[in-house]
Amino acid sequence: MKIEILGTGCAKCKALEINAKEAVAKSAKFAQVIKVEDINEILKYDVLSMPALVVNGTVLSSGKVLSVDEIVNLLKNA
Repeated sequence: MKIEILGTGCAKCKALEINAKEAVAKSAKFAQVIKVEDINEILKYDVLSMPALVVNGTVLSSGKVLSVDEIVNLLKNA
């Protein structure tokens, strides 16, 4: 599983990255968490606001910092 955090380095982006890593550990799934800060790469996903959470190429959330439990629930269905 590939999890990407899209954001330019703001506090919310960093918080989402931390929560995503904690969610992966909590869910006991094997996943690679990648922080994407390159604006050209971010634009490929057509997100209107950041931070955004992308799992296996699909944008699951944008514009807010999801909690660890919210991310765990998203990962269950991914």
